[in-house]
Amino acid sequence: MSDTALVWFRDDLRLHDNGTLAGAVAGADRIVPLYVFDPREYGKGMFGLPKRGPYWARFRRESVLDLRSSLRARGGDLLVRHGDPREVVPAVAGSFDADAVHAQTKPGTEEIGTEEVVRSRLAERGIELERSWTHTLYHLRDLPTPYDRIDDTFTPWRKEAEREGSVGETLPAPGTVPIPDFEAGDVPGLADLGVAGSSEPDERGVLAFEGGETAGLERLRGYIWEGDHLRNYRSTRNGFLGPDYSSKLSAWLAHGCLSPRHVYEEVRRYEAERVSNEDTYWLVFELAWRDFFQFQLLKHGADFFTPSGIRGVEKRWRRDREAFRRWADGETGVPFVDANMRELNATGYMSNRGRQNVASFLADFLGIDWRMGAAYFESKLVDYDVASNWGNWAYQAGVGNDSRDNYFYVPGQAEHYDPEAAYVGHWIPELDPLPSEYAHHPWRMSEAEQAEYDLRIGRDYPVPVVDPDERYDEMR
Repeated sequence: MSDTALVWFRDDLRLHDNGTLAGAVAGADRIVPLYVFDPREYGKGMFGLPKRGPYWARFRRESVLDLRSSLRARGGDLLVRHGDPREVVPAVAGSFDADAVHAQTKPGTEEIGTEEVVRSRLAERGIELERSWTHTLYHLRDLPTPYDRIDDTFTPWRKEAEREGSVGETLPAPGTVPIPDFEAGDVPGLADLGVAGSSEPDERGVLAFEGGETAGLERLRGYIWEGDHLRNYRSTRNGFLGPDYSSKLSAWLAHGCLSPRHVYEEVRRYEAERVSNEDTYWLVFELAWRDFFQFQLLKHGADFFTPSGIRGVEKRWRRDREAFRRWADGETGVPFVDANMRELNATGYMSNRGRQNVASFLADFLGIDWRMGAAYFESKLVDYDVASNWGNWAYQAGVGNDSRDNYFYVPGQAEHYDPEAAYVGHWIPELDPLPSEYAHHPWRMSEAEQAEYDLRIGRDYPVPVVDPDERYDEMR
């Protein structure tokens, strides 16, 4: 058993089912838990957009505070630093004369690059970097086919994983975390991190999204057991209003406050104690989708972020900044798109159905470089995850894990999933008085009809950036 192990927390901000922490506690007398606020995460990303926005930053800060509280309850603490982890982690490890550093590993190209620099600098000090894969339902070692040879289409991969793979049992949270004496350090505020904009939950949002393992476990328990919503999950998951049409677990999964294996175990327990049906299975199905993109990013690496994607599909993407701005601001003149974008901007969240539609509108309808949309989502989402975000965007843009090149007919989607235009009216109050037909298609109103409802297209609500009827006819 080594004397001292440093645990470098990354996107695994929890004590339950955390292989990184469990391995360190089992192999060392003293643990130095460390979290590093990396200024690069809050700087500029692609196309000059911020890499992380205020909702993600608030959630992350709350999660770090919760992790510190949980460690203190077990006799430990969390050392917090603000700086480049490539410099901070080796320096802290050296200052404690650590025998090993334990850290989560993830498939993102930037994340892997950071790990490699840390590993190299630790090696110069004679310290080993022990890496753990902790953020998927299926562990890499439990896949029937190695990740670099898995199928690039989801359904064959899922069926093989369900048939031949295995989901490991969760690891318990450690009872105690023995630490040496250290000055824990303050958790920086958002202003200290250079994060601009309000991060307070919007009262119109579906959920406040409080960060941390404690809140994540409470949300899981409330959704599955207290609310008993899992029995109808697949039937309600395409909703738009209210906290419980879907599980809303994505933020806690993305920040590592919840283990997907713990979610899986709760679903299986619910199926054993209450009901097992296609709805209950669907939450596991979605965890598998999440896994798939993690393994795909690990397999394909930097190709995930190219205009032609992992399939090398050449398209003539546009860079129309004004059309992009209108899309981003929720001013396209197509209400279903605008309502979803306004929700994203005001809350950091958007439903899965909404994400598919706004992505299709930008990439398929407007023909704008899909990566601009993915980068914008990165800057806004409270539940941003590099593999899920970029994988889903490429998928919808026809350059990712689907050989088909489909698009969403957005007005039809709006009529089907928001038939009374309640969601559109919620986020675009100027359209709330309109009948659903016009709330979804305001460009079809005559001047007399606009006057009847006291609405002026071009003043109260934008003229569509492109005539939707003509453009969708052309696309057909």
